[in-house]
Amino acid sequence: QVQLVESGGGSVQAGESLRLSCVASGRIFSINTMGWYRQAPGHERELVATLPTNGTANYAESVKGRFAISRDSANTVTLQMSDLKPEDTAVYYCSLGGTYGPRHWGQGTQVTVSS
Repeated sequence: QVQLVESGGGSVQAGESLRLSCVASGRIFSINTMGWYRQAPGHERELVATLPTNGTANYAESVKGRFAISRDSANTVTLQMSDLKPEDTAVYYCSLGGTYGPRHWGQGTQVTVSS
């Protein structure tokens, strides 16, 4: 069974930064894609950024230049968020999957940005 545990959410002012981290445990393929999605109230879950172990990062247009995704190993992923905006407020979910998209999700961590 795969488990994803996120950390690092919180409440900040616009323009500030936050760092989200996620650690996966269980049966994990060494080649995989980990990433971050978010869901704001009344909205569908949307991609923020993903990064394969053997590929390049993919970012949502709304976060390009402000967020950076990185990985230290096959079972960790970090999202550095800078210049946060109120519209970034959402529950952020860590994901783990492969070619066909996410298969596992974390429990979510709240990010709140006030103006």
